[in-house]
Amino acid sequence: MEKPEAFQGADPILRGNDTRLKHRKEAPCSTLGDTVPSNTLKQADGALELFPTRHISHGATDPVEQKKLVRMIDFTILPFLFICYTFFYVDKTTLSYAAIFGIRKDLNLKNDQYSWLSSLFYFGFLAWTLPTTLLMQRYPIGKYLGINVFIWGVLLMLQVTTSSFASLAVLRTLGGAVESCADPAFMLITSMWYTRREQPLRVGLWYSANGFGIALGGLLGYVIGHIHGDLASWKYEFLIIGAICCCWGILITIFLPDSPMTAKVFSIHERRMVVERKNEDQTGVENKHFKRYQVIEAFLDIKTYLFFLLAFVSSVPNGGISNFGTLIIEGFGFSTLHTTLMQIPYGVFVIFSILTCVFLNDRFTNKRCLFVFLYVCPNIAGTFGLRYVDDKNTAGKYICYLLTGSYVASAVMFLSLMISNTAGYTKKVITNAVLYLGYAAGNISGPFFYRTDQAPTYSLGIWSMIVSNLIEAVSIFVFWYLMVRENERRDAVQKLQEGGLEGRDLDATAFGDLTDRENPNFRYIF
Repeated sequence: MEKPEAFQGADPILRGNDTRLKHRKEAPCSTLGDTVPSNTLKQADGALELFPTRHISHGATDPVEQKKLVRMIDFTILPFLFICYTFFYVDKTTLSYAAIFGIRKDLNLKNDQYSWLSSLFYFGFLAWTLPTTLLMQRYPIGKYLGINVFIWGVLLMLQVTTSSFASLAVLRTLGGAVESCADPAFMLITSMWYTRREQPLRVGLWYSANGFGIALGGLLGYVIGHIHGDLASWKYEFLIIGAICCCWGILITIFLPDSPMTAKVFSIHERRMVVERKNEDQTGVENKHFKRYQVIEAFLDIKTYLFFLLAFVSSVPNGGISNFGTLIIEGFGFSTLHTTLMQIPYGVFVIFSILTCVFLNDRFTNKRCLFVFLYVCPNIAGTFGLRYVDDKNTAGKYICYLLTGSYVASAVMFLSLMISNTAGYTKKVITNAVLYLGYAAGNISGPFFYRTDQAPTYSLGIWSMIVSNLIEAVSIFVFWYLMVRENERRDAVQKLQEGGLEGRDLDATAFGDLTDRENPNFRYIF
């Protein structure tokens, strides 16, 4: 069987493999006539459903109309993601605040049981990440996310009923499993609605809710700490935050659009404009059909393992700070209630780091790896300070603690690298899942470096952050080198073909649900 022109010059691993074509039966393209069989259309991107003739036009669009459309997308999508991610982070830190409000004493937690409670959340996350991402491909993603948010709110409130390590451990594990859909869902939603150029800024905006969640968690902890009722303070923490999550889950289920193709808040013309903007990206929008060959390709792609490694080493510090941050600050000599307030400046610094990073990156082309490195550096300096600044220097120690918040900005950048550099919807789903497996594994590992006998300085925990940050810096340069080399190889191949680089037919490959490795028109961002 003769290969279509779109495959010539593709990745050497894929050249000569006719199984790619057997899955399509015809060459993938974004210009498919009405007579094309429905089984062929199923192999293409779901965006084609918006176009009756299966032809995606790319005529000039009024820049004012484009800006209006992007603002409308921002106001429709980002508030849901931002608020949801805020509660997602507040939820993850409830155990940290419960620790200073007496949960360890009330449940008689001994030895490393508190660390196990921190990690069991991510064991649930780890176990359910791949199944939940596959379910997101099959079902409407907005409704799936909303239902899961409601369930995790219920599980959070149920933690009030626990009276032992075992019962709380079960609920923490189930909570982690349910929340494992959040980050992958946000990544897929962002990739649906925004171009590759727009994605880092939007990921940064909803990810900055991390910092807002830290600050809000500190404020809620301070307020809840003043509640003197029949229940212990830590129980009010679980009840109040869980109830808010349940309410927000209902709102997401009702109002968050599932995809650009079904978003009724947009007109048909506006939905088509959303899709047309994605043509140059060569990543498509959505495909509900599972493709086994894309799974195999994902696991043969070195990028998949680099994303896993980057997620792991950035999450080891997160696993420690999110669960032991309040205990580290309390070790500086602050009272319990003042400790909750001291988390607010940390949250503000996280927001500042993320927003400065994504806005600066937005002014440059192909500088994301550089910004990952630049925003890891303050974290390295801060962790060295936590280790070696004199314990009597409370202000110096606290400033060093604040500096560790910059790691979140670097995480935003490599998250945007994943969704921008992975094409083929099934491959994107699988790569997304593998990345968050690394995230879960890092968060599981992180708390175990914080040994009870080393409190409150936690020297081993601080060293785990230093080593992780150094590995992250090296890994991002490896990624940068590989992507530059592959782009140069593809340019060299296509320059030799008829028409050269300028003669590339982007329409022929934009919405065929091709993977980044089999699409010769795809170029990597770094």
